[in-house]
Amino acid sequence: MSIALNSNLLISGLLGICLGITHLFCGKLKLANIPRSSGLSFASGVSVAYVFVHILPELNEHQAVLEQQQQGIFSYLEHHVYVVALIGISVFYGLERIAKLSRDFQTKQGIGDITTINVFWLHIFSFTIYNALIGYLLVHREETDIANLVFFALAMALHFLVNDYGLRENHKHLYDRVGRWILTAGIILGWVVGSGTNIKETFIAVLFAFLAGGIILNVLKEELPEERESQFWAFILGVAIYSTLLLFLS
Repeated sequence: MSIALNSNLLISGLLGICLGITHLFCGKLKLANIPRSSGLSFASGVSVAYVFVHILPELNEHQAVLEQQQQGIFSYLEHHVYVVALIGISVFYGLERIAKLSRDFQTKQGIGDITTINVFWLHIFSFTIYNALIGYLLVHREETDIANLVFFALAMALHFLVNDYGLRENHKHLYDRVGRWILTAGIILGWVVGSGTNIKETFIAVLFAFLAGGIILNVLKEELPEERESQFWAFILGVAIYSTLLLFLS
């Protein structure tokens, strides 16, 4: 048992490093095209498939355990994991609106199509927590087998392609020079904290719910705007392939 746990911890650490490398180097892929890169639309489809085929059903399974909680604010949240997912959507929608308004203001002032430094740090702080949560969940998951861990990491790596594109579009050179390094550190920090702590299953359900909401918003905000000219066929291909793999795995 101890050997298996150490093996899983080592593999999760290696996957955490791979996720960090994704942030550091996906800017080299030159995905900022109009029409939208088919690779980004495919990655978006994979992210959405993972949420709806794996994370949300997993949250539903948690409910039987969560209903045993009887007191405190976490008791309320644990009974309403989909409300937590809605909170995740709302938080990241708010962050995107703040960035959009900041870019519009900077453009009108003749400074350029880039956010203010305060909005940059707000975004980086928020997404660092988001990445730390993903790093933490590399260690603490309902399914501890290697296959599920790898599928989770692969879905998150592709999701990072989408997030990285949006952050670079908002913050330009500031993101390349500073932001991507901090986000990479967030993943590793989350894994380190996760490897040294052991939290209740109920709290993990809340974390997963918030993550699900964040993924849904961060994907759809990149795919839906008309000016993106997204590649629908690539998005559907990502949904179909990853859904099939996840259903086969289960």
